[in-house]
Amino acid sequence: MQTVDEIKVLLQKNKERLLQELKQSKEAISLIKKATHTNLSTEEKDKIKVQLLDICKSIPALAVFLLPGGALLLPLLIKLIPDILPSAFRDKEN
Repeated sequence: MQTVDEIKVLLQKNKERLLQELKQSKEAISLIKKATHTNLSTEEKDKIKVQLLDICKSIPALAVFLLPGGALLLPLLIKLIPDILPSAFRDKEN
């Protein structure tokens, strides 16, 4: 039963991280729309840059996950290359 509880905790944590990442993506989209008719501040440009980098980091992780055995390979890859995860999914202790 301890494993089930651990899985529930991990699922809840990842759900919150996914919601945070979606919120950041939504903010980036609104800033990109704003950039079509006004100039952005340096802070706004930095937010877009960080979010686009997060999106670019998600693509290789998704590709690895979709490979046969990728669900097992991805955690190992994350241990070796922790920067492959988007910022919302990185542990705060690192």
